[in-house]
Amino acid sequence: MNWIVKFTKQAEKQFNKLDRPIQQRIANFLNHRLKSLDNPKQIGKALQGNLADYWSYRVGDYRLLVAFEDEYLIIVVAELAHRRHVYK
Repeated sequence: MNWIVKFTKQAEKQFNKLDRPIQQRIANFLNHRLKSLDNPKQIGKALQGNLADYWSYRVGDYRLLVAFEDEYLIIVVAELAHRRHVYK
């Protein structure tokens, strides 16, 4: 299965503020690891509480908070930040 990755406006802004090597690492993770899986939830962590609709993925010291639109095979990156800031 091949998923489509989309960014919210906020996540796109956060992505563009990152250093180029970190951007490449995150893009590589999304394009080569996450998109190609039949079920990307198998390597993520389901969040709880007010973030229960999201899944978290670790890419080095950064965290991606994503939501899934399963019926359309779309991964929506909602938040992208350093691990010390992402869950606040």
